[in-house]
Amino acid sequence: MREQLSAKFRARRDVRLRELIVDLARNKKPLRVIDVGGRVAYWRRVGLDFLRQHQVEVRIVNLFESELEPVDDAADVLSCGVADACNLAFPDNSFDLYHANSVIEHVGGWGNMKRYAAEARRVARHYYVQTPNFWFPVEPHFWKFPAIHWLPRPLAAWLMLHFPLAHTGKARSMDKAFAMLEGAQLLTRKQMQFLFPDAQVHSERLFGLAKSFIAIRR
Repeated sequence: MREQLSAKFRARRDVRLRELIVDLARNKKPLRVIDVGGRVAYWRRVGLDFLRQHQVEVRIVNLFESELEPVDDAADVLSCGVADACNLAFPDNSFDLYHANSVIEHVGGWGNMKRYAAEARRVARHYYVQTPNFWFPVEPHFWKFPAIHWLPRPLAAWLMLHFPLAHTGKARSMDKAFAMLEGAQLLTRKQMQFLFPDAQVHSERLFGLAKSFIAIRR
């Protein structure tokens, strides 16, 4: 059931992203995209032929070299490199579109989130930034225990030490438990609007509740 719902939301996002790319590519070719924290498989799902048709060049960047993936037959439209999302080594407006799925909640505290958002707005003329909603009862990183992200951190860490709440199982130590909790800090709609003041913030809904947000600047 969880995988079916995830696939449904991914399909909806793909449609929204393709529409945005088609719109932007009308006036800019090639369309240069930076995907922060992305994966090659994601763009294969969006469609390599679609990217070629609209002359889209995607630069996928991740924090560590170990996260880089081979692009194989997609080298004409995809490339990979190392970059820090909070301090991108690219000049202003180097790209036409900044893209990120579920990344901003992993960059650290509020100061890092502000730096991340400033970099997203700086390096590209348009952006598409998605993140889970803090006020949705199911935290996607700890989906086995609804509302765990609303609990006091010491209680949540204790639960993680005693029960396999994360997809990796039980936390092996208190240090690991707190690192996992602090490694995913979800945002509210107001926080997203503050970080991306020139964006339209869209809600992805499940059972009437906002499951996640997408900030888009066209």
